[in-house]
Amino acid sequence: MIKRNSDYTAQKNENMRGGEGVVVIEHILTAEELYEKGRLYARVTLEPGCSIGSHIHEGEMESYYIINGKAEVSDNGELVTVNAGDSVLTRHGEEHSIKNIGENALSFIALIIYK
Repeated sequence: MIKRNSDYTAQKNENMRGGEGVVVIEHILTAEELYEKGRLYARVTLEPGCSIGSHIHEGEMESYYIINGKAEVSDNGELVTVNAGDSVLTRHGEEHSIKNIGENALSFIALIIYK
């Protein structure tokens, strides 16, 4: 199976999880395509100043792989700057948020799988 860039379903979320601005999520695979072992595999884009607010993962983990841009991540309350090539792992019971602090769009791959 081949999925082209134009095949991805995109959604826009305003003030996602209490964050600022608009978050664009392009779904690469559906939960069904993940064999129901996860609920998200997507490319996420945040324009400068936009963010996803703080939230806790229960019964699942989320990983971010930064494609381009610069972000500030709250990793269980510790603020850390991440750049292209860096990754973030948030396990079951942990908290995180992400904000684009760069001058250009921030893009990352997000994967959520069940515990």
